[in-house]
Amino acid sequence: MKVEALIAVRYLFARKQRSVVNVISWISLVGLMVSTMALIVVLSVYNGIGDITKSLFNTFDPELVVEPAEGRTFHATSLDLRVLGATKGVESLSFIADEAAWVTYGQNQAIVRLRGVDSSYASLTGIDTMIAMGEYRLAYNSDPQAAALVMGGQIFHELGVRLPSTFPAAVHIPKRGTTSMGFTMDQAFNIGYAYPVGYFFIQQDLDRQYVITNLAFVQRLMGYAPDECTSMALKLRDGADIGRVKKDVTELLGRSSTQPLRIKDRADQQPLYYKIYRTERLGIYLILSLIVLISTLSLVASLSLLVINKRADIFILRSMGMERRRIRRAFFAEGLLICATAVVAGLVLGFVVCWLQQQFGIVRMGDGNFVVSAFPVSMHGIDFLTTFLLVMAISTLAVSLTVRRAKV
Repeated sequence: MKVEALIAVRYLFARKQRSVVNVISWISLVGLMVSTMALIVVLSVYNGIGDITKSLFNTFDPELVVEPAEGRTFHATSLDLRVLGATKGVESLSFIADEAAWVTYGQNQAIVRLRGVDSSYASLTGIDTMIAMGEYRLAYNSDPQAAALVMGGQIFHELGVRLPSTFPAAVHIPKRGTTSMGFTMDQAFNIGYAYPVGYFFIQQDLDRQYVITNLAFVQRLMGYAPDECTSMALKLRDGADIGRVKKDVTELLGRSSTQPLRIKDRADQQPLYYKIYRTERLGIYLILSLIVLISTLSLVASLSLLVINKRADIFILRSMGMERRRIRRAFFAEGLLICATAVVAGLVLGFVVCWLQQQFGIVRMGDGNFVVSAFPVSMHGIDFLTTFLLVMAISTLAVSLTVRRAKV
């Protein structure tokens, strides 16, 4: 070990006299340690909340969606479904028809997003596992001609539905090509009747917006052909590389489809949420980085006082022929030693706190109607690495500037 490092270790860990400089050094170490721990804990909790929110969206959103790049619909028979279904990583396909609709039930009404799906949709998404009351089915009393409605929870309560319901809801969809005002209801809307059979609670934006029903019912209301839909959902096999499958499907559709189509993964389907998630995460880094920066002020103070307190030692070292740059390097090494010790200890403590929360749920969410009872935690290795690099970079810069200005 070099002489500079030995001097740094002695100044930090020597057991003889305890001066105010030693106390401030340990205070700066503890401050950096707590800041590092806080950064890990907050990021891990935010990851946990983000993972839960993503899983809720994933219950409703397919892994990949094919949509027309131009226009509203496309014909499924225009695609080579046999080759598409045999694409590596693709397990199954499902067809969807989405349209805005006006639903009335008795004296109540709501504007909704009506999603017509086929029988494969539930296996692609898991929507049938999120039913809060009633059941998930697309036909009423096993009659394929009588459509069923599975509603978002907020829409269900807004319409005042009571289960079991023997009274149908009226679904109104504007007729295509009708832009003038003053029509009668029959002239302006295609009207169909379907029976509420259940409702789901997934996520607030989805619960107040979507109603799921039979694909054929929506196609009939919209005047679509039997093979006409607004999107096609793809389910991938376990372990499939979604990026690779997306690229393969894009290339296949580009060669075989006469209509331009685009492929969306889950991030593309919920762009606002993912953008907000990334922005908030960056904001957390910046705010906690500021806290780390403030914590380094005590480190700056301790190094400055240490230089003043060790004037006699510096004089002796200079008399022995040690160069000024080597003396500065010794104080720089002590600053780095404090930083490294604090960061490693903070990472370990952060890991322990997060592990205890994962195992025992020590901090509870409260008495509200939450998806989980305790604050969720998800530790990512990249967070530990970036936290280590971030705190060390800030601390190293502060130490370097302090030592450069020190008079030795």
